[in-house]
Amino acid sequence: MQRITRTVFEHNNSEKISLLKQYKSLLPLLKSHLTDRTFSILATPKLIDNNKYVGWYTNLEGQPVLLDSIADESHKNQITKTLQTRINDIERAVKLMILSDEDQRLISFWLPRIKSLGNQIYVINEDPVIINAFEEPVMPAPAPVIVPKPFWRWWHFLLLALFLLGLSSFLWYLFYPFDKEKAVAPQQPAPVISSSVETKQVEPKTEPVVEPKDLLPTSEPAPIVTSEPKPETVPVPEPAPKVKNPPNCITKEEMNKDPNPSKMAIVFDNSLSMTVTLNESPSAVEQYFQYLTYGYGRNMSEQERIKYEKRMTRLPTRLSSSKSVATSSIDKIQPNIDISLVTLTNCPAANVSPFYNYSNRASLKHKIKQLTPTAAGGGGTPLYNGLEKASKMLDGVKRDDYILIISDGEDNCTKSNICTLANYIVAQKPRLKINIVDIAGEHKIDCIANATGGKVYIAQSPKDMIKQMNKAVSNLKINRPVCE
Repeated sequence: MQRITRTVFEHNNSEKISLLKQYKSLLPLLKSHLTDRTFSILATPKLIDNNKYVGWYTNLEGQPVLLDSIADESHKNQITKTLQTRINDIERAVKLMILSDEDQRLISFWLPRIKSLGNQIYVINEDPVIINAFEEPVMPAPAPVIVPKPFWRWWHFLLLALFLLGLSSFLWYLFYPFDKEKAVAPQQPAPVISSSVETKQVEPKTEPVVEPKDLLPTSEPAPIVTSEPKPETVPVPEPAPKVKNPPNCITKEEMNKDPNPSKMAIVFDNSLSMTVTLNESPSAVEQYFQYLTYGYGRNMSEQERIKYEKRMTRLPTRLSSSKSVATSSIDKIQPNIDISLVTLTNCPAANVSPFYNYSNRASLKHKIKQLTPTAAGGGGTPLYNGLEKASKMLDGVKRDDYILIISDGEDNCTKSNICTLANYIVAQKPRLKINIVDIAGEHKIDCIANATGGKVYIAQSPKDMIKQMNKAVSNLKINRPVCE
Protein backbone atom coordinates (compact mmCIF):
# COMPACT_ATOMS: atom_id res chain seq x y z
CA MET A 1 0.00 0.00 0.00
CA GLN A 2 1.19 3.53 -0.63
CA ARG A 3 0.53 6.56 1.54
CA ILE A 4 -1.46 9.31 -0.13
CA THR A 5 -1.10 12.01 2.52
CA ARG A 6 -1.18 12.58 6.26
CA THR A 7 -3.51 14.76 8.32
CA VAL A 8 -3.10 16.17 11.82
CA PHE A 9 -4.89 14.09 14.44
CA GLU A 10 -6.09 15.39 17.81
CA HIS A 11 -5.06 12.33 19.80
CA ASN A 12 -6.36 13.86 23.06
CA ASN A 13 -9.82 14.43 21.58
CA SER A 14 -12.00 11.49 22.64
CA GLU A 15 -14.57 12.26 19.93
CA LYS A 16 -11.92 12.08 17.19
CA ILE A 17 -10.57 8.82 18.60
CA SER A 18 -14.09 7.35 18.59
CA LEU A 19 -14.68 8.46 14.98
CA LEU A 20 -11.39 6.91 13.86
CA LYS A 21 -12.28 3.58 15.52
CA GLN A 22 -15.74 3.62 13.93
CA TYR A 23 -14.30 4.34 10.50
CA LYS A 24 -11.85 1.45 10.85
CA SER A 25 -14.80 -0.83 11.73
CA LEU A 26 -16.78 0.45 8.75
CA LEU A 27 -14.15 -0.36 6.10
CA PRO A 28 -14.05 -4.19 6.47
CA LEU A 29 -17.85 -4.23 6.75
CA LEU A 30 -18.16 -2.52 3.35
CA LYS A 31 -15.21 -4.22 1.66
CA SER A 32 -16.76 -7.69 1.54
CA HIS A 33 -19.78 -6.31 -0.37
CA LEU A 34 -18.03 -3.99 -2.85
CA THR A 35 -15.85 -4.46 -5.89
CA ASP A 36 -12.22 -3.47 -5.44
CA ARG A 37 -12.67 -0.52 -7.75
CA THR A 38 -15.64 0.84 -5.79
CA PHE A 39 -13.95 0.23 -2.44
CA SER A 40 -10.81 2.03 -3.66
CA ILE A 41 -12.47 5.44 -3.12
CA LEU A 42 -12.15 4.86 0.65
CA ALA A 43 -8.57 5.41 1.86
CA THR A 44 -7.42 3.41 4.88
CA PRO A 45 -6.38 5.49 7.95
CA LYS A 46 -3.47 4.56 10.26
CA LEU A 47 -2.08 6.48 13.22
CA ILE A 48 1.58 7.45 12.67
CA ASP A 49 4.29 9.59 14.29
CA ASN A 50 3.29 8.90 17.91
CA ASN A 51 -0.41 9.28 17.06
CA LYS A 52 0.06 12.92 16.03
CA TYR A 53 -0.97 12.25 12.44
CA VAL A 54 -3.28 9.97 10.49
CA GLY A 55 -1.65 8.45 7.42
CA TRP A 56 -4.06 7.67 4.59
CA TYR A 57 -3.18 4.61 2.50
CA THR A 58 -4.48 2.97 -0.69
CA ASN A 59 -3.80 -0.06 -2.90
CA LEU A 60 -3.93 2.16 -5.98
CA GLU A 61 -0.62 2.84 -7.65
CA GLY A 62 0.41 6.20 -9.08
CA GLN A 63 1.03 9.80 -8.12
CA PRO A 64 -1.75 11.25 -5.89
CA VAL A 65 -3.04 14.66 -7.00
CA LEU A 66 -5.57 16.83 -5.19
CA LEU A 67 -8.78 17.13 -7.16
CA ASP A 68 -8.97 20.87 -6.44
CA SER A 69 -5.53 21.37 -8.01
CA ILE A 70 -6.68 20.09 -11.43
CA ALA A 71 -7.00 23.11 -13.72
CA ASP A 72 -8.89 21.43 -16.54
CA GLU A 73 -12.57 21.81 -15.60
CA SER A 74 -13.77 19.05 -17.94
CA HIS A 75 -11.22 16.65 -16.41
CA LYS A 76 -12.25 17.68 -12.91
CA ASN A 77 -15.94 17.19 -13.75
CA GLN A 78 -15.23 13.72 -15.11
CA ILE A 79 -13.45 12.72 -11.86
CA THR A 80 -16.32 14.15 -9.81
CA LYS A 81 -18.78 12.15 -11.88
CA THR A 82 -16.74 8.97 -11.29
CA LEU A 83 -16.68 9.69 -7.56
CA GLN A 84 -20.46 10.15 -7.46
CA THR A 85 -21.00 6.93 -9.43
CA ARG A 86 -18.94 4.92 -6.94
CA ILE A 87 -20.71 6.51 -3.97
CA ASN A 88 -24.00 5.51 -5.62
CA ASP A 89 -22.64 1.95 -5.98
CA ILE A 90 -21.90 1.91 -2.24
CA GLU A 91 -25.43 3.06 -1.43
CA ARG A 92 -26.94 0.39 -3.72
CA ALA A 93 -24.77 -2.30 -2.13
CA VAL A 94 -25.79 -1.19 1.37
CA LYS A 95 -29.47 -1.63 0.47
CA LEU A 96 -28.79 -5.26 -0.45
CA MET A 97 -26.70 -6.07 2.64
CA ILE A 98 -28.13 -8.16 5.46
CA LEU A 99 -27.12 -6.13 8.52
CA SER A 100 -27.57 -6.22 12.25
CA ASP A 101 -29.14 -3.16 13.87
CA GLU A 102 -25.73 -2.06 15.11
CA ASP A 103 -24.11 -2.35 11.67
CA GLN A 104 -27.08 -0.56 10.10
CA ARG A 105 -26.65 2.35 12.52
CA LEU A 106 -22.90 2.47 11.82
CA ILE A 107 -23.37 2.63 8.04
CA SER A 108 -26.23 5.16 8.28
CA PHE A 109 -24.00 7.35 10.46
CA TRP A 110 -21.06 7.27 8.02
CA LEU A 111 -22.72 7.49 4.60
CA PRO A 112 -23.31 11.28 4.92
CA ARG A 113 -19.69 11.68 6.09
CA ILE A 114 -18.42 9.78 3.05
CA LYS A 115 -20.39 12.16 0.81
CA SER A 116 -19.38 15.28 2.78
CA LEU A 117 -18.05 18.23 0.81
CA GLY A 118 -15.60 18.82 3.65
CA ASN A 119 -13.51 15.80 2.68
CA GLN A 120 -10.33 16.06 0.63
CA ILE A 121 -10.43 14.20 -2.69
CA TYR A 122 -7.22 12.89 -4.25
CA VAL A 123 -6.90 11.45 -7.76
CA ILE A 124 -4.63 8.52 -8.63
CA ASN A 125 -4.64 7.59 -12.34
CA GLU A 126 -8.21 8.83 -12.85
CA ASP A 127 -9.44 7.06 -9.67
CA PRO A 128 -10.78 9.35 -6.93
CA VAL A 129 -9.94 8.63 -3.27
CA ILE A 130 -11.70 10.17 -0.25
CA ILE A 131 -9.65 11.46 2.72
CA ASN A 132 -12.26 11.71 5.47
CA ALA A 133 -12.22 14.90 7.53
CA PHE A 134 -13.82 13.30 10.63
CA GLU A 135 -16.00 16.40 10.88
CA GLU A 136 -19.72 17.04 10.74
CA PRO A 137 -20.82 16.31 7.15
CA VAL A 138 -21.14 19.25 4.79
CA MET A 139 -23.87 18.38 2.32
CA PRO A 140 -24.50 20.20 -0.98
CA ALA A 141 -27.16 22.88 -0.84
CA PRO A 142 -30.53 21.61 -2.05
CA ALA A 143 -31.61 22.80 -5.46
CA PRO A 144 -34.03 25.73 -5.29
CA VAL A 145 -37.64 24.72 -5.63
CA ILE A 146 -39.21 26.42 -8.61
CA VAL A 147 -42.89 27.05 -8.00
CA PRO A 148 -44.74 26.82 -11.30
CA LYS A 149 -46.75 29.88 -12.20
CA PRO A 150 -50.50 29.28 -12.29
CA PHE A 151 -51.67 28.69 -15.79
CA TRP A 152 -55.22 30.04 -15.46
CA ARG A 153 -55.18 33.81 -15.39
CA TRP A 154 -58.21 36.10 -15.90
CA TRP A 155 -57.60 36.49 -19.61
CA HIS A 156 -57.58 32.71 -20.05
CA PHE A 157 -61.13 32.62 -18.66
CA LEU A 158 -62.10 35.50 -21.02
CA LEU A 159 -60.79 33.58 -24.03
CA LEU A 160 -62.64 30.47 -22.89
CA ALA A 161 -65.90 32.43 -22.49
CA LEU A 162 -65.55 33.98 -25.96
CA PHE A 163 -64.87 30.56 -27.45
CA LEU A 164 -67.98 29.06 -25.82
CA LEU A 165 -70.11 32.02 -26.96
CA GLY A 166 -68.91 31.63 -30.53
CA LEU A 167 -69.53 27.88 -30.43
CA SER A 168 -73.10 28.29 -29.15
CA SER A 169 -73.84 30.92 -31.85
CA PHE A 170 -72.60 28.61 -34.56
CA LEU A 171 -74.73 25.73 -33.29
CA TRP A 172 -77.84 27.99 -33.08
CA TYR A 173 -77.29 29.14 -36.65
CA LEU A 174 -76.69 25.58 -37.82
CA PHE A 175 -79.84 24.04 -36.37
CA TYR A 176 -82.40 26.91 -36.35
CA PRO A 177 -84.98 26.33 -39.25
CA PHE A 178 -84.60 29.62 -41.19
CA ASP A 179 -85.18 28.08 -44.64
CA LYS A 180 -88.12 25.79 -43.90
CA GLU A 181 -91.31 26.81 -45.77
CA LYS A 182 -94.29 27.80 -43.66
CA ALA A 183 -97.42 25.64 -44.15
CA VAL A 184 -99.93 27.59 -46.37
CA ALA A 185 -103.61 27.03 -45.77
CA PRO A 186 -105.45 26.14 -49.05
CA GLN A 187 -107.69 28.94 -50.50
CA GLN A 188 -111.46 28.49 -50.35
CA PRO A 189 -113.15 28.09 -53.76
CA ALA A 190 -115.11 31.08 -55.13
CA PRO A 191 -118.93 30.94 -54.53
CA VAL A 192 -121.02 29.47 -57.34
CA ILE A 193 -123.97 31.67 -58.50
CA SER A 194 -126.82 29.87 -60.32
CA SER A 195 -129.35 31.89 -62.40
CA SER A 196 -133.11 31.00 -62.15
CA VAL A 197 -136.45 32.61 -62.78
CA GLU A 198 -136.22 34.31 -59.52
CA THR A 199 -132.95 35.77 -58.84
CA LYS A 200 -131.84 34.62 -55.48
CA GLN A 201 -128.57 34.89 -53.86
CA VAL A 202 -127.26 31.59 -52.89
CA GLU A 203 -125.00 31.62 -49.99
CA PRO A 204 -121.93 29.67 -50.64
CA LYS A 205 -121.47 26.43 -48.82
CA THR A 206 -118.51 26.27 -46.72
CA GLU A 207 -116.53 23.38 -48.03
CA PRO A 208 -114.40 21.47 -45.58
CA VAL A 209 -110.75 22.11 -45.78
CA VAL A 210 -109.26 19.42 -47.89
CA GLU A 211 -105.98 18.12 -46.59
CA PRO A 212 -103.39 17.29 -49.22
CA LYS A 213 -103.77 13.64 -48.54
CA ASP A 214 -107.50 13.81 -49.52
CA LEU A 215 -106.52 15.00 -52.98
CA LEU A 216 -104.74 11.75 -53.76
CA PRO A 217 -106.53 9.20 -55.96
CA THR A 218 -109.25 7.28 -54.19
CA SER A 219 -107.83 3.95 -55.14
CA GLU A 220 -105.75 2.43 -52.40
CA PRO A 221 -102.08 2.67 -53.13
CA ALA A 222 -100.17 -0.51 -53.56
CA PRO A 223 -98.52 -1.48 -50.34
CA ILE A 224 -94.86 -0.74 -50.19
CA VAL A 225 -93.02 -3.94 -49.78
CA THR A 226 -90.10 -3.56 -47.47
CA SER A 227 -87.76 -6.35 -46.81
CA GLU A 228 -87.53 -7.31 -43.20
CA PRO A 229 -84.13 -6.50 -41.76
CA LYS A 230 -82.00 -9.53 -41.47
CA PRO A 231 -80.69 -10.14 -38.01
CA GLU A 232 -77.08 -9.14 -37.68
CA THR A 233 -74.71 -12.03 -37.54
CA VAL A 234 -72.59 -11.63 -34.43
CA PRO A 235 -69.23 -13.26 -35.02
CA VAL A 236 -68.55 -15.90 -32.46
CA PRO A 237 -65.03 -15.41 -31.15
CA GLU A 238 -62.80 -18.35 -31.65
CA PRO A 239 -61.75 -19.97 -28.43
CA ALA A 240 -58.29 -18.88 -27.34
CA PRO A 241 -55.75 -21.55 -28.11
CA LYS A 242 -54.71 -23.49 -25.09
CA VAL A 243 -51.27 -22.57 -23.85
CA LYS A 244 -48.97 -25.49 -24.19
CA ASN A 245 -46.63 -25.40 -21.25
CA PRO A 246 -43.04 -26.49 -21.75
CA PRO A 247 -42.18 -29.88 -20.30
CA ASN A 248 -41.01 -30.01 -16.70
CA CYS A 249 -42.15 -26.44 -16.00
CA ILE A 250 -42.63 -25.20 -12.44
CA THR A 251 -45.96 -23.65 -11.43
CA LYS A 252 -46.23 -20.46 -9.41
CA GLU A 253 -48.21 -22.38 -6.80
CA GLU A 254 -45.39 -24.90 -6.51
CA MET A 255 -42.86 -22.09 -5.95
CA ASN A 256 -45.06 -20.31 -3.40
CA LYS A 257 -45.69 -23.50 -1.41
CA ASP A 258 -42.00 -24.29 -1.04
CA PRO A 259 -41.02 -22.82 2.38
CA ASN A 260 -37.33 -23.63 1.98
CA PRO A 261 -36.30 -23.26 -1.67
CA SER A 262 -32.82 -24.06 -2.91
CA LYS A 263 -30.08 -21.45 -3.05
CA MET A 264 -27.03 -21.08 -5.27
CA ALA A 265 -23.57 -19.51 -5.16
CA ILE A 266 -21.59 -18.59 -8.28
CA VAL A 267 -17.81 -18.67 -7.63
CA PHE A 268 -16.39 -16.37 -10.30
CA ASP A 269 -12.68 -16.14 -11.14
CA ASN A 270 -11.76 -12.45 -11.45
CA SER A 271 -7.98 -12.91 -11.36
CA LEU A 272 -5.44 -11.44 -13.80
CA SER A 273 -5.13 -14.72 -15.72
CA MET A 274 -8.72 -14.21 -16.91
CA THR A 275 -7.60 -11.28 -19.08
CA VAL A 276 -6.01 -13.69 -21.59
CA THR A 277 -7.68 -14.03 -24.99
CA LEU A 278 -9.65 -17.11 -25.99
CA ASN A 279 -8.34 -16.88 -29.55
CA GLU A 280 -4.95 -18.45 -28.76
CA SER A 281 -4.06 -22.10 -28.25
CA PRO A 282 -3.48 -23.45 -24.70
CA SER A 283 0.24 -23.80 -25.46
CA ALA A 284 0.46 -20.14 -26.55
CA VAL A 285 -1.37 -19.09 -23.38
CA GLU A 286 1.00 -21.15 -21.22
CA GLN A 287 3.96 -19.51 -22.96
CA TYR A 288 2.43 -16.09 -22.22
CA PHE A 289 2.12 -16.95 -18.52
CA GLN A 290 5.78 -18.00 -18.50
CA TYR A 291 6.60 -14.66 -20.10
CA LEU A 292 4.73 -12.80 -17.35
CA THR A 293 6.13 -14.89 -14.48
CA TYR A 294 9.76 -15.20 -15.43
CA GLY A 295 10.28 -12.18 -17.64
CA TYR A 296 11.00 -14.05 -20.86
CA GLY A 297 10.41 -10.85 -22.81
CA ARG A 298 13.73 -9.29 -21.84
CA ASN A 299 15.06 -9.83 -25.36
CA MET A 300 12.07 -8.03 -26.91
CA SER A 301 12.01 -4.37 -27.75
CA GLU A 302 9.44 -2.17 -26.04
CA GLN A 303 7.35 -2.08 -29.20
CA GLU A 304 7.47 -5.88 -29.53
CA ARG A 305 6.39 -6.34 -25.91
CA ILE A 306 3.44 -3.98 -26.34
CA LYS A 307 2.37 -5.74 -29.55
CA TYR A 308 2.72 -9.19 -27.95
CA GLU A 309 0.72 -8.26 -24.86
CA LYS A 310 -2.04 -6.68 -26.95
CA ARG A 311 -2.29 -9.85 -29.04
CA MET A 312 -2.51 -12.09 -25.97
CA THR A 313 -5.16 -9.94 -24.26
CA ARG A 314 -7.37 -9.10 -27.25
CA LEU A 315 -11.12 -9.74 -27.14
CA PRO A 316 -12.77 -12.08 -26.53
CA THR A 317 -10.94 -12.80 -23.31
CA ARG A 318 -11.67 -15.47 -20.73
CA LEU A 319 -13.14 -12.76 -18.52
CA SER A 320 -15.32 -11.01 -21.12
CA SER A 321 -16.79 -14.32 -22.30
CA SER A 322 -17.34 -15.55 -18.73
CA LYS A 323 -19.19 -12.34 -17.87
CA SER A 324 -21.40 -12.57 -20.94
CA VAL A 325 -22.28 -16.21 -20.45
CA ALA A 326 -22.77 -15.91 -16.68
CA THR A 327 -25.21 -12.99 -17.00
CA SER A 328 -27.24 -14.76 -19.69
CA SER A 329 -27.32 -17.99 -17.66
CA ILE A 330 -28.65 -16.16 -14.61
CA ASP A 331 -31.81 -15.33 -16.58
CA LYS A 332 -32.48 -19.04 -17.07
CA ILE A 333 -32.36 -19.95 -13.39
CA GLN A 334 -35.87 -20.35 -12.00
CA PRO A 335 -37.25 -17.38 -10.03
CA ASN A 336 -37.51 -19.01 -6.59
CA ILE A 337 -33.73 -19.53 -6.28
CA ASP A 338 -31.66 -16.78 -4.65
CA ILE A 339 -28.08 -16.37 -5.91
CA SER A 340 -24.90 -15.11 -4.23
CA LEU A 341 -21.70 -14.08 -6.03
CA VAL A 342 -18.27 -15.10 -4.69
CA THR A 343 -15.45 -13.32 -6.57
CA LEU A 344 -11.82 -14.49 -6.70
CA THR A 345 -9.81 -11.31 -7.32
CA ASN A 346 -6.64 -11.47 -5.21
CA CYS A 347 -5.06 -13.18 -2.23
CA PRO A 348 -5.73 -13.98 0.54
CA ALA A 349 -9.54 -14.01 0.53
CA ALA A 350 -12.55 -14.06 -1.77
CA ASN A 351 -15.28 -11.41 -1.72
CA VAL A 352 -18.83 -12.55 -0.97
CA SER A 353 -22.05 -10.75 -1.88
CA PRO A 354 -25.43 -11.15 -0.13
CA PHE A 355 -28.04 -13.32 -1.83
CA TYR A 356 -29.92 -11.66 -4.69
CA ASN A 357 -33.57 -12.58 -5.10
CA TYR A 358 -35.34 -12.68 -8.47
CA SER A 359 -36.34 -9.00 -8.44
CA ASN A 360 -32.69 -7.97 -7.82
CA ARG A 361 -31.03 -10.11 -10.47
CA ALA A 362 -30.40 -7.02 -12.59
CA SER A 363 -28.14 -5.76 -9.78
CA LEU A 364 -26.34 -9.11 -9.68
CA LYS A 365 -25.72 -9.01 -13.44
CA HIS A 366 -24.49 -5.43 -13.16
CA LYS A 367 -22.07 -6.49 -10.41
CA ILE A 368 -20.68 -9.25 -12.66
CA LYS A 369 -20.29 -6.88 -15.60
CA GLN A 370 -18.31 -4.43 -13.43
CA LEU A 371 -15.74 -7.01 -12.28
CA THR A 372 -12.18 -5.93 -13.08
CA PRO A 373 -8.99 -7.85 -12.18
CA THR A 374 -6.36 -6.00 -10.21
CA ALA A 375 -2.70 -6.51 -9.44
CA ALA A 376 -3.15 -5.07 -5.92
CA GLY A 377 -1.63 -7.35 -3.31
CA GLY A 378 0.04 -9.37 -6.05
CA GLY A 379 -3.20 -10.71 -7.51
CA GLY A 380 -3.96 -14.40 -7.15
CA THR A 381 -6.87 -16.84 -7.22
CA PRO A 382 -8.16 -17.59 -3.68
CA LEU A 383 -10.30 -20.55 -4.82
CA TYR A 384 -9.90 -22.50 -1.56
CA ASN A 385 -11.18 -19.56 0.50
CA GLY A 386 -13.95 -18.84 -2.03
CA LEU A 387 -15.21 -22.43 -1.98
CA GLU A 388 -15.08 -22.49 1.82
CA LYS A 389 -17.09 -19.26 2.10
CA ALA A 390 -19.65 -20.35 -0.52
CA SER A 391 -20.29 -23.68 1.22
CA LYS A 392 -20.82 -21.96 4.58
CA MET A 393 -23.55 -19.77 3.05
CA LEU A 394 -25.57 -22.76 1.85
CA ASP A 395 -27.57 -25.42 3.68
CA GLY A 396 -27.01 -28.63 1.71
CA VAL A 397 -28.59 -30.75 4.45
CA LYS A 398 -32.33 -30.02 4.56
CA ARG A 399 -32.50 -28.91 0.93
CA ASP A 400 -30.59 -29.22 -2.34
CA ASP A 401 -28.15 -26.33 -2.77
CA TYR A 402 -25.72 -25.60 -5.57
CA ILE A 403 -22.34 -24.05 -6.35
CA LEU A 404 -21.19 -23.20 -9.87
CA ILE A 405 -17.44 -22.50 -10.22
CA ILE A 406 -16.23 -20.53 -13.27
CA SER A 407 -12.43 -20.55 -13.23
CA ASP A 408 -9.33 -21.06 -15.35
CA GLY A 409 -7.11 -22.72 -12.76
CA GLU A 410 -6.29 -23.84 -9.26
CA ASP A 411 -5.73 -21.87 -6.07
CA ASN A 412 -2.38 -20.06 -5.87
CA CYS A 413 -2.98 -18.28 -2.54
CA THR A 414 -2.62 -21.21 -0.13
CA LYS A 415 -0.98 -24.62 0.14
CA SER A 416 -4.12 -26.17 1.69
CA ASN A 417 -5.48 -29.10 -0.31
CA ILE A 418 -8.74 -28.15 -2.01
CA CYS A 419 -9.68 -31.79 -2.63
CA THR A 420 -9.58 -32.41 1.13
CA LEU A 421 -11.87 -29.40 1.56
CA ALA A 422 -14.31 -30.82 -1.03
CA ASN A 423 -14.46 -34.16 0.81
CA TYR A 424 -15.10 -32.36 4.09
CA ILE A 425 -17.91 -30.31 2.50
CA VAL A 426 -19.69 -33.36 1.09
CA ALA A 427 -19.48 -35.11 4.50
CA GLN A 428 -21.07 -32.12 6.21
CA LYS A 429 -23.52 -31.18 3.44
CA PRO A 430 -24.48 -34.23 1.38
CA ARG A 431 -27.12 -32.34 -0.62
CA LEU A 432 -24.70 -29.67 -1.84
CA LYS A 433 -23.77 -30.19 -5.50
CA ILE A 434 -20.89 -28.44 -7.28
CA ASN A 435 -20.43 -28.06 -11.04
CA ILE A 436 -17.35 -26.53 -12.68
CA VAL A 437 -16.84 -24.63 -15.93
CA ASP A 438 -13.10 -25.12 -16.55
CA ILE A 439 -11.84 -22.45 -18.96
CA ALA A 440 -8.22 -23.63 -19.06
CA GLY A 441 -9.14 -27.29 -19.48
CA GLU A 442 -6.33 -28.46 -17.21
CA HIS A 443 -8.54 -30.63 -14.94
CA LYS A 444 -6.72 -29.39 -11.82
CA ILE A 445 -9.86 -28.99 -9.70
CA ASP A 446 -11.98 -31.89 -10.97
CA CYS A 447 -11.92 -33.45 -7.48
CA ILE A 448 -14.31 -30.76 -6.23
CA ALA A 449 -17.04 -31.81 -8.64
CA ASN A 450 -16.29 -35.52 -8.33
CA ALA A 451 -16.62 -35.45 -4.54
CA THR A 452 -20.05 -33.75 -4.62
CA GLY A 453 -21.58 -35.65 -7.55
CA GLY A 454 -21.14 -32.71 -9.90
CA LYS A 455 -19.60 -32.44 -13.35
CA VAL A 456 -16.76 -30.59 -15.07
CA TYR A 457 -17.39 -28.76 -18.35
CA ILE A 458 -14.40 -27.70 -20.47
CA ALA A 459 -14.79 -24.39 -22.33
CA GLN A 460 -11.86 -23.03 -24.34
CA SER A 461 -13.65 -20.93 -26.97
CA PRO A 462 -16.56 -18.46 -26.96
CA LYS A 463 -18.89 -21.09 -28.47
CA ASP A 464 -17.74 -23.63 -25.91
CA MET A 465 -18.43 -21.14 -23.13
CA ILE A 466 -22.09 -20.76 -24.09
CA LYS A 467 -22.61 -24.47 -24.67
CA GLN A 468 -20.85 -25.68 -21.53
CA MET A 469 -22.35 -23.04 -19.23
CA ASN A 470 -25.85 -24.00 -20.35
CA LYS A 471 -25.01 -27.65 -19.72
CA ALA A 472 -23.65 -26.85 -16.27
CA VAL A 473 -26.82 -24.99 -15.25
CA SER A 474 -29.09 -27.58 -16.86
CA ASN A 475 -27.35 -30.41 -15.03
CA LEU A 476 -28.10 -28.73 -11.70
CA LYS A 477 -31.82 -28.88 -12.65
CA ILE A 478 -32.50 -25.33 -11.53
CA ASN A 479 -33.52 -23.94 -14.90
CA ARG A 480 -37.14 -25.11 -14.97
CA PRO A 481 -39.28 -22.58 -16.88
CA VAL A 482 -42.35 -21.11 -15.18
CA CYS A 483 -45.66 -22.59 -16.38
CA GLU A 484 -48.05 -20.20 -18.11
